[in-house]
Order: sequence, then structure tokens, then C-alpha cells
Amino acid sequence: MNVHNARREHVLVVMIVLLSLLAPAGAQAPTGSAAPLRAGPDEEQAQAAPRREEEPPHLTRPGPWPALPFPLGTATPSEVCGACHKAIYREFATGFGSDLAYKAMVAQAATGMPLTLPANVSATATLHALAGVDPFPIHARTVEEEGHACDVCHFPQALELPDLEAPEIPKPPARPQEHEREGVTCASCHLTPDGTMRGPYHVTAPHRTVADPRIQTSAMCAYCHALGKRVIGKQTQTFLEWREDFYKPGLGPQHCQDCHMTRTLRKVAEDFDVPVRAVARHLWTGGHSTQRLRTALSLVLVQEDEGRPALQVHVLNMGAGHSVPTGSNRRAVYLRAEIVDREEQEVAREEWMFAPWYGNRPDDRAFLAEDAQRPDAVAALQADAQGPHEAPIRAGEERILSWVPPLRPGVYTVRATLIYDLNRYNDRMFTEDQTEMYRASLAITVRGGP
Repeated sequence: MNVHNARREHVLVVMIVLLSLLAPAGAQAPTGSAAPLRAGPDEEQAQAAPRREEEPPHLTRPGPWPALPFPLGTATPSEVCGACHKAIYREFATGFGSDLAYKAMVAQAATGMPLTLPANVSATATLHALAGVDPFPIHARTVEEEGHACDVCHFPQALELPDLEAPEIPKPPARPQEHEREGVTCASCHLTPDGTMRGPYHVTAPHRTVADPRIQTSAMCAYCHALGKRVIGKQTQTFLEWREDFYKPGLGPQHCQDCHMTRTLRKVAEDFDVPVRAVARHLWTGGHSTQRLRTALSLVLVQEDEGRPALQVHVLNMGAGHSVPTGSNRRAVYLRAEIVDREEQEVAREEWMFAPWYGNRPDDRAFLAEDAQRPDAVAALQADAQGPHEAPIRAGEERILSWVPPLRPGVYTVRATLIYDLNRYNDRMFTEDQTEMYRASLAITVRGGP
């Protein structure tokens, strides 16, 4: 199917939605629309009949809603849903109410052409909305994976939600290539394989609906935010990190949505006679949100013995229910420490990198020759070429790093900063994809020398 035909089909779907909204007899007309036709005798009798106590008056209808079809499945454009769910769509498509920002990235050289979004796409949109057009995974798939459709999480078909205790999470089924561009849509999460829209509440709508409380649990996120079995330190483990490191040990009752989809009180469909309810904000703030990043980790500097230069750097995961960094192995957190004297002259510095491993073992240059024979050679080589590094900070963990800089007797200031990097494989001189997370300082006196 070419792009023109796909767009025509999308437009047809929109027309179906609008017609369906106006077609049901007795349906509440949207604000500003024409008044509904007068009901006939049979309809008047049905309207006069006693309402069932379990069905709120605003949901009572003289006849069932028609079953609105979704011929494109999860490739149904989210604009279709936005015709009724306006506030939710505004959050999804523009990041309204958040500090989300799509930062330019380069693949390797700092002087390379930045990978930026298409001009017609909001740079503050959610990463779900951008999943089909995000240039970075598209470029990575071409360069690192020989064009294989490996990033199926960016365009999944309708899913049955997995068991929260599933020991292994498989890849979700992918849509055909001609339907990839829509990315993660409203239907990607809400459409079930049988064509029903799942949500947290029992509702009457112009499409078949089912109340599924699991949509408010981390099971909803598992397929696209985990892969395979739990391997501590490995990439694509976010759901498993939450389950094994945070939820099961009792660090908290929160599910993914409690942090990444905070709730508000509002109507789900603004122009209809529906109740005000607790509704999740569809923002999913994460690595592209400075606000979210700055609540994840904390940093404390300690001089082990008074008068001695032995230092401890404590990195604490205080705010994330999963490891930091998490997800792609490209993500990294740098801990940069420096020591200055009374004249602000730098006398020592050190750096540590925290990042997920590419595979089931720590990244290590010892595997470079073996990597060259792999089908995913480019991806494996760039990870191992950086050599060993610190694994991500697990939920609730306090990582203690020791540092004994060679200092002469004197008075000094130790400063440390945590920096989040969206792509650790590019030139460090390129900083547009980096965000400062936290900083700390400590005044020390050294009396006994190194």
C-alpha cells in the first residue's frame, strides 16, 4: 500500500468515527452540534422505562451503540481518538503540561548531521507519539541491524496483556511495514486482539469497550519495556527491574503508571455527558524530561577519614522504581568529579559511567574479535569498544565508589555532577543530548598527604 492510499484509508476511518458518533438514536450530541431528532413512539417508551440501578443515568441509551470497526488496527491514527478524547490527545501529541523535549542527537561524530524530527512533528510530543518517526531508532535499525525490523515495540499489533509474573517477556507482534509510520498509537495500548477497546472503567461508547483493571498495572508496559528473562545489568529490562528490584521486595506499591502517568480529575470525552473521573495524564515522562531525571538519583560525598584524601561517592537511586539508566544500552549516566584548591585550580578529576550492557554479560574489549563475526556486529562492537563500566543503579540501591586522589596537604573543594546522556556512543564533545541530573560538593582538608 502506498502512502497516498494509506492516508485515504485513514481519512475514511475518521469519517466512520464521526458518522458513528452522530448516528445512534438518543446519543448525547457534542457541544455545538445540531440537536438530535425527536424520538419515535418506541424510543419514547424505552426512554420512559425504569433505568437499571447499576447503570448511571448519563450512560443509559435507548439502544446499543454500533460496534465501530478499526480496520487499521493499531495503525489507526491517534487523531481519530482525539476527536472525542481531546485533552488526552493533546497530551499525547504535544506533551501538554510536561517539560518533554526531543533533543537532537548524532550517531557518532560531534560534527555529524544531527538526527532531528520531521518539521511537521512537535518536538515536545510524547515519545509514544514520536515512535514511528523518531529518526534515531530508524537510523540505528539501518546501520546496526542491516534494516531488520527489530524495533517492533515502536509499531506493535494489538496485544493480550501478559501475566505480571511471566518469567520471560517476548517481543510483541509487529505491524506490516507499510503501517509502521503511525508508531505507538492510542490503539496500541487500548485495542484488544478481538477489536474491543480496553480501559479502566465500564463505559458506553461508539465502539465496543471492556473494563480491564490491568491497564493500570505494569503489565500494560511489559511487552515494549522488557525483553527476555531478567538479567541484572542488561538493556531492555525496565519492567523486570521494576518487578524484581522494586515491587516484589516491597520498596513500594507503585506501578509504572503511578509515576509516569500521574492522574487528574476530568471527563474522558469532553463534549459528552460523562462523569468527571480520575484519569491518567498520557505523558510518560522519562529520559526526555529534565523534571523526571532530576528526581531519580541522589549524590553524597564523604571524606572517609579526617585529614586523609580517601573519598567515597555515594550514588543513591531514591526516585525511580527501576534501574537508572534503564532501557536502551545507549543511555548512560556520567559521574564527573573534580577537586579544586583555594585558587579554584583543578588538581584532580575522575569519571565513572553507568550504563546497561548490550548483551547478557558486561561490555568488555576482550570480546571485540568475537563481536566482528556476529550478525549484529556494529551494535555489539560499539558497546564492547567502550570497555567495562559501572552497571545501572538498581531501584533502592546505594552504590558506593571509592576514590583516593593524590593530594598534597591543603584545603580543597570536591565537586561531583551526574549527567544523563541519551547516546553514549557519540562524541563526548556533543552535549546537546545531555542533561544535568544532580550535583554535590564537599570541603575537605588534607593533612597527611596521599
